Amino acid sequence: MLPTRGVGRAPPTRCRNNVPVATATTEVTPRTPASRPSLVSVGTIVWLSSELMFFAALFAMYFTIRSVDKGLGKPWPPVHLNIPLATSNTLVLLASSVTCQMGVFAIERGQIRRTGAIWRPMRWGLREWYVLTFLMGLYFDLGQGYEYVFDLIRTEHLTLSSSNYGSVFYLTTGFHGLHVAGGLVAFLFLLGRTFAARTVTREQQVSAIVVSYYWHFVDVVWIGLFTTIYLIH
Repeated sequence: MLPTRGVGRAPPTRCRNNVPVATATTEVTPRTPASRPSLVSVGTIVWLSSELMFFAALFAMYFTIRSVDKGLGKPWPPVHLNIPLATSNTLVLLASSVTCQMGVFAIERGQIRRTGAIWRPMRWGLREWYVLTFLMGLYFDLGQGYEYVFDLIRTEHLTLSSSNYGSVFYLTTGFHGLHVAGGLVAFLFLLGRTFAARTVTREQQVSAIVVSYYWHFVDVVWIGLFTTIYLIH
């Protein structure tokens, strides 16, 4: 079956009896760079898939140790968790996913900085939305650190080596906290590029989008961790 795209009519030719005959030629239309998927975006999605397998292993470790300890009659969890604090941290992190996506919408329309007053969020650009997202992510990590030190270590005496629960708790939540910290570094790097560049480039747009991919990923992972650790006993 002949392709239909890019098929045009060529000038008619003549056969032996001098009758015009129409012939068809196939012209290949190259794809423009804008229509091709970004290699950076594709690579980020592939890398996040490997990160998903990493956290799946942490979930498997958690449920395996949980089933063993509960089978032995041990309490699970053996400590009192500060659910109100964890809930507030969760809500802030989920809200940061919304502000991050608002920054993506801003860079897609080519807006780096705000065009109105600071108290008018609908006029904000990428820079304002990503600064707010950075502050929300920093609040989450600081809140998690407060829970570690003041609620679990000092009050409940839960450490990494104190029990099986302590090991799986700090490993799962700690690795997620490190991923959040990595996202904060990415936000700082991206914001620095917005101050260094004079115009909005396609590279800036792609960078903002892939950072949002990563941030949405850590948010979704935390929903699973919060539900598993704090709500399912």
